Amino acid sequence: MTGIEEQMAHLSRMVEDLSDMVTRQGREIDQLKRRVGLLMEREAERESLAGAIPLADQKPPHW
Repeated sequence: MTGIEEQMAHLSRMVEDLSDMVTRQGREIDQLKRRVGLLMEREAERESLAGAIPLADQKPPHW
């Protein structure tokens, strides 16, 4: 019985650690999404000021 209790305690701790890790990664992903969005806006603004066609709207060179 003691072995099962030890295993349950270990598994409970592992679940808590994994939950903390997922939460931390979720926050990091949200932060990275915001940064990518800001960079995309900045690049679109820079391209519009230069008078060029936005890179996302350009056809690939093999077309």
